[in-house]
Amino acid sequence: MPDLVSWRTVTTLWMAWLVYWIFSAWGVRRNERGEPMAHRFLTAFVLGVAVFLIFARTSHLESLARRFVPDRREIRTVALIMIIAGLGISVWARRHIGQFWSARVTLKEGHQLIQSGPYARVRHPIYSGIALAMIRTALFMGEWRALLGAAILIIGHWFKARREEALLESKFGPAYEEYRNRTGSLMPRLR
Repeated sequence: MPDLVSWRTVTTLWMAWLVYWIFSAWGVRRNERGEPMAHRFLTAFVLGVAVFLIFARTSHLESLARRFVPDRREIRTVALIMIIAGLGISVWARRHIGQFWSARVTLKEGHQLIQSGPYARVRHPIYSGIALAMIRTALFMGEWRALLGAAILIIGHWFKARREEALLESKFGPAYEEYRNRTGSLMPRLR
Protein backbone atom coordinates (compact mmCIF):
# COMPACT_ATOMS: atom_id res chain seq x y z
CA MET A 1 0.00 0.00 0.00
CA PRO A 2 1.42 3.43 -0.91
CA ASP A 3 2.37 5.83 1.85
CA LEU A 4 -0.31 8.54 1.94
CA VAL A 5 1.86 10.86 4.01
CA SER A 6 4.01 11.74 1.03
CA TRP A 7 4.95 14.67 -1.18
CA ARG A 8 2.93 13.00 -3.96
CA THR A 9 -0.21 13.25 -1.79
CA VAL A 10 0.48 16.94 -1.10
CA THR A 11 0.95 17.77 -4.77
CA THR A 12 -2.11 15.69 -5.73
CA LEU A 13 -4.22 17.65 -3.26
CA TRP A 14 -2.98 20.94 -4.67
CA MET A 15 -3.55 19.77 -8.25
CA ALA A 16 -7.11 18.65 -7.42
CA TRP A 17 -7.70 22.04 -5.78
CA LEU A 18 -6.33 23.82 -8.87
CA VAL A 19 -8.56 21.82 -11.21
CA TYR A 20 -11.58 22.67 -9.04
CA TRP A 21 -10.52 26.34 -9.02
CA ILE A 22 -10.29 26.46 -12.81
CA PHE A 23 -13.61 24.73 -13.44
CA SER A 24 -15.46 26.71 -10.76
CA ALA A 25 -14.46 29.94 -12.51
CA TRP A 26 -17.02 29.19 -15.21
CA GLY A 27 -20.40 30.72 -14.55
CA VAL A 28 -19.21 33.75 -12.58
CA ARG A 29 -20.67 37.11 -13.45
CA ARG A 30 -18.97 39.42 -15.90
CA ASN A 31 -16.63 42.08 -14.57
CA GLU A 32 -18.03 45.55 -14.15
CA ARG A 33 -14.90 47.28 -12.88
CA GLY A 34 -11.43 46.10 -11.92
CA GLU A 35 -7.88 46.99 -11.10
CA PRO A 36 -5.27 48.05 -13.65
CA MET A 37 -3.40 45.41 -15.66
CA ALA A 38 -0.12 46.31 -13.91
CA HIS A 39 -1.57 45.30 -10.52
CA ARG A 40 -2.82 41.99 -11.94
CA PHE A 41 0.59 41.28 -13.46
CA LEU A 42 2.41 42.12 -10.23
CA THR A 43 0.10 39.86 -8.22
CA ALA A 44 0.59 36.98 -10.68
CA PHE A 45 4.37 37.45 -10.63
CA VAL A 46 4.58 37.49 -6.81
CA LEU A 47 2.35 34.42 -6.49
CA GLY A 48 4.35 32.66 -9.21
CA VAL A 49 7.61 33.23 -7.30
CA ALA A 50 5.98 31.88 -4.14
CA VAL A 51 4.68 28.77 -5.88
CA PHE A 52 8.07 28.18 -7.51
CA LEU A 53 9.86 28.35 -4.16
CA ILE A 54 7.44 25.87 -2.63
CA PHE A 55 6.89 23.36 -5.42
CA ALA A 56 10.00 23.41 -7.64
CA ARG A 57 11.92 20.14 -7.41
CA THR A 58 15.22 22.03 -7.23
CA SER A 59 15.69 25.69 -6.58
CA HIS A 60 19.45 26.13 -7.06
CA LEU A 61 19.28 28.05 -3.82
CA GLU A 62 21.30 25.72 -1.62
CA SER A 63 21.15 27.95 1.44
CA LEU A 64 17.34 27.97 1.28
CA ALA A 65 17.18 24.19 0.79
CA ARG A 66 18.21 23.60 4.40
CA ARG A 67 15.58 22.23 6.75
CA PHE A 68 13.92 24.37 9.41
CA VAL A 69 12.15 21.37 11.02
CA PRO A 70 13.27 17.76 11.38
CA ASP A 71 12.07 15.33 8.73
CA ARG A 72 9.63 13.38 10.92
CA ARG A 73 6.48 11.51 9.97
CA GLU A 74 4.50 13.05 12.85
CA ILE A 75 5.24 16.57 11.58
CA ARG A 76 4.32 15.62 8.02
CA THR A 77 1.07 13.94 9.18
CA VAL A 78 -0.10 17.03 11.09
CA ALA A 79 0.94 19.24 8.17
CA LEU A 80 -1.02 17.06 5.72
CA ILE A 81 -4.17 17.25 7.86
CA MET A 82 -3.84 21.05 8.02
CA ILE A 83 -3.26 21.27 4.25
CA ILE A 84 -6.56 19.45 3.76
CA ALA A 85 -8.24 21.81 6.25
CA GLY A 86 -6.84 24.92 4.56
CA LEU A 87 -7.84 23.80 1.08
CA GLY A 88 -11.26 22.87 2.44
CA ILE A 89 -11.74 26.34 3.93
CA SER A 90 -10.81 27.99 0.63
CA VAL A 91 -13.22 25.75 -1.32
CA TRP A 92 -16.01 26.40 1.19
CA ALA A 93 -15.47 30.14 0.85
CA ARG A 94 -15.21 29.92 -2.95
CA ARG A 95 -18.47 27.99 -3.18
CA HIS A 96 -20.14 30.45 -0.82
CA ILE A 97 -19.16 33.59 -2.73
CA GLY A 98 -20.38 31.88 -5.91
CA GLN A 99 -20.89 34.00 -8.99
CA PHE A 100 -19.23 37.05 -7.41
CA TRP A 101 -15.82 35.37 -7.18
CA SER A 102 -12.91 36.57 -9.29
CA ALA A 103 -9.22 35.73 -9.41
CA ARG A 104 -8.61 39.42 -9.99
CA VAL A 105 -9.59 42.45 -7.97
CA THR A 106 -12.91 43.28 -9.62
CA LEU A 107 -16.51 44.19 -9.05
CA LYS A 108 -18.98 41.97 -10.86
CA GLU A 109 -22.19 43.06 -12.56
CA GLY A 110 -24.80 43.41 -9.81
CA HIS A 111 -22.11 42.79 -7.19
CA GLN A 112 -23.39 42.00 -3.70
CA LEU A 113 -21.56 42.22 -0.39
CA ILE A 114 -21.43 38.62 0.85
CA GLN A 115 -21.67 38.52 4.66
CA SER A 116 -22.75 34.96 5.35
CA GLY A 117 -21.02 31.60 5.71
CA PRO A 118 -17.28 32.07 6.24
CA TYR A 119 -17.69 35.72 5.22
CA ALA A 120 -19.74 36.37 8.37
CA ARG A 121 -16.53 36.38 10.45
CA VAL A 122 -13.67 36.81 7.95
CA ARG A 123 -13.47 39.17 4.97
CA HIS A 124 -10.96 37.05 3.03
CA PRO A 125 -11.56 33.38 3.96
CA ILE A 126 -10.23 32.14 0.61
CA TYR A 127 -6.87 33.75 1.35
CA SER A 128 -7.04 32.41 4.91
CA GLY A 129 -7.53 28.85 3.70
CA ILE A 130 -4.81 29.14 1.07
CA ALA A 131 -2.41 30.64 3.63
CA LEU A 132 -3.08 27.81 6.09
CA ALA A 133 -2.52 25.22 3.37
CA MET A 134 0.65 26.90 2.08
CA ILE A 135 2.20 27.31 5.53
CA ARG A 136 1.50 23.65 6.23
CA THR A 137 2.86 22.68 2.81
CA ALA A 138 6.06 24.50 3.79
CA LEU A 139 6.06 22.61 7.10
CA PHE A 140 5.55 19.32 5.25
CA MET A 141 8.48 20.11 2.94
CA GLY A 142 10.51 21.42 5.85
CA GLU A 143 12.86 23.63 3.80
CA TRP A 144 13.45 27.34 4.28
CA ARG A 145 12.65 28.02 0.62
CA ALA A 146 9.11 26.70 1.12
CA LEU A 147 8.67 28.83 4.23
CA LEU A 148 9.90 31.87 2.29
CA GLY A 149 7.48 31.00 -0.54
CA ALA A 150 4.57 30.75 1.91
CA ALA A 151 5.51 34.13 3.42
CA ILE A 152 5.67 35.73 -0.03
CA LEU A 153 2.28 34.25 -0.93
CA ILE A 154 0.69 35.55 2.28
CA ILE A 155 2.16 39.03 1.78
CA GLY A 156 0.98 39.03 -1.86
CA HIS A 157 -2.54 38.08 -0.79
CA TRP A 158 -2.49 40.69 1.97
CA PHE A 159 -1.72 43.45 -0.55
CA LYS A 160 -4.36 42.09 -2.92
CA ALA A 161 -6.88 42.04 -0.06
CA ARG A 162 -6.18 45.74 0.63
CA ARG A 163 -6.94 46.56 -3.02
CA GLU A 164 -10.13 44.48 -2.88
CA GLU A 165 -11.25 46.29 0.24
CA ALA A 166 -10.69 49.71 -1.34
CA LEU A 167 -12.78 48.67 -4.34
CA LEU A 168 -15.55 47.20 -2.18
CA GLU A 169 -15.61 50.30 0.02
CA SER A 170 -15.97 52.49 -3.07
CA LYS A 171 -18.99 50.39 -4.10
CA PHE A 172 -20.73 49.77 -0.77
CA GLY A 173 -19.57 52.75 1.35
CA PRO A 174 -20.83 52.71 4.95
CA ALA A 175 -22.17 49.14 4.63
CA TYR A 176 -18.66 47.92 3.85
CA GLU A 177 -17.14 50.01 6.63
CA GLU A 178 -19.57 48.45 9.14
CA TYR A 179 -18.75 44.96 7.77
CA ARG A 180 -15.00 45.65 8.05
CA ASN A 181 -15.41 46.89 11.64
CA ARG A 182 -17.06 43.68 12.80
CA THR A 183 -14.98 41.09 10.90
CA GLY A 184 -11.35 40.10 10.77
CA SER A 185 -9.34 40.30 7.59
CA LEU A 186 -7.76 36.83 7.51
CA MET A 187 -8.81 35.50 10.90
CA PRO A 188 -12.02 35.98 12.90
CA ARG A 189 -11.97 39.05 15.09
CA LEU A 190 -11.75 38.23 18.80
CA ARG A 191 -14.65 39.79 20.63
